[in-house]
Amino acid sequence: MLLDEDHSAPPSAPLRYHPAVEQPEADEAATADGLVAALLSISETTYRDGGRPLRSVHAKSHALLTGEIEILADLPPVLAQGLFAQPARYPVAMRVSTIPGDLLDDNVSVPRGMALKIIGVPGERLAGSEDDATQDFVMVNGPVFAAPTGKAFLKNLKLLAGTTDKAEGAKKALSTVLQSVESVVEAFGGKSATLVQLGGHPETNPLGETYFTQAPLLYGDYIAKFALVPVSPELTALTNAKVDLSGKPDRLRQAAIDFFHAHGGVWELRAQLCCDLETMPVEDSTVEWPQETSAYVPVARVTVASQEAWSAAKSKAFDDGLSFSPWHGLAAHRPLGSIMRLRKPAYRMSARFRFERNGCPMMEPKASKDISG
Repeated sequence: MLLDEDHSAPPSAPLRYHPAVEQPEADEAATADGLVAALLSISETTYRDGGRPLRSVHAKSHALLTGEIEILADLPPVLAQGLFAQPARYPVAMRVSTIPGDLLDDNVSVPRGMALKIIGVPGERLAGSEDDATQDFVMVNGPVFAAPTGKAFLKNLKLLAGTTDKAEGAKKALSTVLQSVESVVEAFGGKSATLVQLGGHPETNPLGETYFTQAPLLYGDYIAKFALVPVSPELTALTNAKVDLSGKPDRLRQAAIDFFHAHGGVWELRAQLCCDLETMPVEDSTVEWPQETSAYVPVARVTVASQEAWSAAKSKAFDDGLSFSPWHGLAAHRPLGSIMRLRKPAYRMSARFRFERNGCPMMEPKASKDISG
């Protein structure tokens, strides 16, 4: 998805957060328990079959990067909030992945994720991360979530859990068919989140993608969604660039390694402020907030130098030693809405499962040296 080019100014009257914008679903606690159980079954299956504890989702990493984020100066008051209140620079860790909880051949082409961890952030913390100094943004390469409610999310996840570590050859064949169907849908001006999630994602380079939080977070006094947008010419050249995955199970990883051997990269972190709950709901993350009402506006710049984009040592540091969660962060950026609330126990369970089995201490980094691999 491309963002509007005119992204220089936030809306003149963004909506201030008030508790009534959040409306918990009936039986949300039971839904949370169901999500934890479904994700645990994925982790137990992959651990039993492979002997290595993996993330319940986003198990396969393609790029593991270190860099720096610069909070932009002279932001207008509505954007100079929380993390973005003052110009500053912080180290970051970035993890590019794909969604399933098993380590699939790249030919099973599914949505991509980008997790961004900002390190050394001062300020009042979210409950459960009081001793930490990080701010995480967990993003996917599409503007909307695949399920409108927690119950629908759980239904989808149970289907995904049932396919874990089964018939990879069939998954490849299905992915090929779904990619063809999705290309027809897109040719007529549409896009099916369901087809893409099931394996119909185009075989393109994930480094050229724009990544979205999909669900909203507090933005100080306001409400926002975030996007991470490639802006350096070398990265934008990869937008929609095809990658030949035939017979190459880890080609996306190799593409990242090749790219960062030769280049660095620059992204903009942009915020889209909510200004109308009718067209920009908090509780239904399947609704794309209209950019003509509120554009994504740059609030920070992420820079990554040329480096080794993936190695066994980096995998141990990132894949085994780090966890990413929207609930690692500042109180000023508390996650909002049912999908975000349900993620809190689910992500905590996944991190605990890995920590208990791999014996690798899992602690939030305090400085860039804590994530070197």
